Amino acid sequence: MKKKWGDRKDGTRLRNLDSMHVIMPLIYPNRCDNEAFLTERIDLTSVNAFLERKNQSGPAYRYNLFQVIVTAMLKVITLRPEMNRFIANKTMYQRNEVSAAFTVKKIFSDEGGEALSFLHAKESDTIDTIHDEIFRQVSLCRSDKKDVSTDAMDQLQKLPRPILRTIVAFTRFLDRQGWMPQSMIGSDPYYSSVVLSNLGSIRLHAAYHHLTNWGTTSVFCVIGQRAKRPFWDEAGNMQMLDSVDLGLTIDERIADGYYYAKTVRLLKKLLENPELLERPLGEKVEY
Repeated sequence: MKKKWGDRKDGTRLRNLDSMHVIMPLIYPNRCDNEAFLTERIDLTSVNAFLERKNQSGPAYRYNLFQVIVTAMLKVITLRPEMNRFIANKTMYQRNEVSAAFTVKKIFSDEGGEALSFLHAKESDTIDTIHDEIFRQVSLCRSDKKDVSTDAMDQLQKLPRPILRTIVAFTRFLDRQGWMPQSMIGSDPYYSSVVLSNLGSIRLHAAYHHLTNWGTTSVFCVIGQRAKRPFWDEAGNMQMLDSVDLGLTIDERIADGYYYAKTVRLLKKLLENPELLERPLGEKVEY
């Protein structure tokens, strides 16, 4: 698509919005002031059987729950494009790609550092290609090589504070205008479609996580610790089932409640029928 005046390098300006979605960013300009928080509990019975099948051949890097959720989120955003919108400088844009980002703990200790991982998805991707890319990203993050964003922050923090404050103020201006260099935002998680935080890996429950006014991310997904929890059937019978809680923080200005409800319904459908993730991200699903 040819770039028009008002477009950004990472997004196309939406020019045919209804009046409410034009005016809302003007009245409520800050992303952090417009957060909607949703929670969903997922029965993992089908996911566990799916992962057992995927790992039967003994792959070097085993398939796991995190990969399933990352793939499901990427498929949801691919099929529900309004979830891939963002508001910057009081203007709404459609992001040019679907992407996901997460932080990797280099070593599970108090002293262990962190690195940033960024996935660029294609409509042809499946859980198998996402699995391979996550393995590559995690291996890179746990090596001695630094990602561009972390390396830039390491260099900047050495500067005198007055110079550092001036540089940060200038980069915030560039951020608002969409003029940040690609070399800097290419690995910045807050320029992705969705940021994921796997709190379950450090034995914490799913919780609210704020969005940020920096960058363009409109969706944050927190994954809690898996555990056996009660589920009731239509007859009122209760079973204790392996499950995981998800917390979704969304910029409420990018769509409406009905759109969010259908989006969560699709996410739940994919996680309860994970074999759908073996199909391309762009392949439609009945839900």
